[in-house]
Amino acid sequence: MTVKDVPIIDMSAPEDVAAAAVRAAAAGSGFFYVTGHGVSQDLVDEAFTQQRALFGLPLEAKMALLQDDNNRGYTPFREETLDPARQKHGDTKEGFYFGREVAADSPEASKPLHGPNQWPDPVLLPEYRRVTWRYYTELNGLGMRLLRLLALSLGLPADHFTPMFSQPLVTLRPLHYAAEVSDPGAGVFGAGAHTDYGMLTILATDDVPGLQIWLPDGSGCGGADQGQGQGGAQGGAQGGRWHDVAPVSGAFIINLGDMLERWTNGLYRSTLHRVINTTGRERYSIAFFFEPNFDTVVEVLPACTGPGNPPRYPPTTSGEHLLAKYAQTHAGYNAADKEQHQQHAGVAAPAAAGGRH
Repeated sequence: MTVKDVPIIDMSAPEDVAAAAVRAAAAGSGFFYVTGHGVSQDLVDEAFTQQRALFGLPLEAKMALLQDDNNRGYTPFREETLDPARQKHGDTKEGFYFGREVAADSPEASKPLHGPNQWPDPVLLPEYRRVTWRYYTELNGLGMRLLRLLALSLGLPADHFTPMFSQPLVTLRPLHYAAEVSDPGAGVFGAGAHTDYGMLTILATDDVPGLQIWLPDGSGCGGADQGQGQGGAQGGAQGGRWHDVAPVSGAFIINLGDMLERWTNGLYRSTLHRVINTTGRERYSIAFFFEPNFDTVVEVLPACTGPGNPPRYPPTTSGEHLLAKYAQTHAGYNAADKEQHQQHAGVAAPAAAGGRH
């Protein structure tokens, strides 16, 4: 893996400079690091301390917060299967979902994926909610700054995406990976190969390696294991390799999701990635999924089409796209319940998702 493939972008640089670097990375590997992001390392460290304490609670306390119909709460070990065709069982990880706080009696709560969070008992974790919500707020701000760079990178006004994030589907997902060593040949993965569903992901990790991305041969990378992947933009992932994305102190890892790939007509890449445990150590990470408002229409941008390059993707909505993806990969997420919610909210039920767009 070279810096060219997953570059480090300094967000304190002038916006035009940072935006040009984002364009190169987004059209290349679809992954990059950011530094100069303005999020305090003390806050990041404190957030990780709280997540370790959360996962250290007795199973009974965590199961009391089991993932609800609004995709908030606890997901146990092996509950999520991100690569069903290749996995012997679910991912060797447990996690939580926390979203934008929406009161249960709010009109907005009638929409799928909207509602109050499930927080751990403050008697057990007195500082958890305060620290985690402060971290959530800081990363929401970072996400809005990244939106500006993405818009500028596409030749659009800096605030092009801003109105689409007035009530965003933002999700904080702390994750705890077991010490179980992965065995890809036997179908055992920390997280199976997948692309992220939405706009962009901001990832913080501890110092334990494990994240890998799939890049086609000829990308300039070397020294990683060959494997069989999947996915559309990777040309079926034939003739490629898995490459480690190492933790970088003080940096967040940014990757782009399927929704942005649709929006840009395939110009920007939603890249296949997975988590492999080769160390026999536990691993903690905090993913921040930054997605547009539920009703946002995701339609190929005119700037990304032209003669000989018609739109490759039909229009959809942010909520429709995400509901289909969650139903596909989570054993505890009932698609029928989601459809009932959608009918109540007056939106069409999503078509079944079948892998990557």
